[in-house]
Amino acid sequence: MSAFHHVALRVKDCEVAARFYAQAFGLVEARRIEDEAGLRAIWLRAGTGVLMLERALRGAGDAAGSGHVLVFSTDDLQRAQARLDTAGIAVVDRTASTLYVSDPDGHRAGVSVHRFDPPSA
Repeated sequence: MSAFHHVALRVKDCEVAARFYAQAFGLVEARRIEDEAGLRAIWLRAGTGVLMLERALRGAGDAAGSGHVLVFSTDDLQRAQARLDTAGIAVVDRTASTLYVSDPDGHRAGVSVHRFDPPSA
């Protein structure tokens, strides 16, 4: 079975997006990539995988974000709420187990205490 490897998001400003994900979810910078036009990408460690915040992505898609959602796990939803409040990040939707926010590029992101059932053998 494969583990989560990476998710790449196209963002307008890599620094702004990286700051958001660091403040909202505690992700830590793993790599910074420059090219002739300047900062091209910042990669953030997300558990065993990586969140790649890229100025440009291969393939087509809406430049204003997506209808997808990127959700990180937490053991304490109240502590996650407090972290978002401290960072000035508004919760735009919620369920009993998940808080949802919008990143600076309009991507939906969140944090959840929901645990999936283990796969059956």
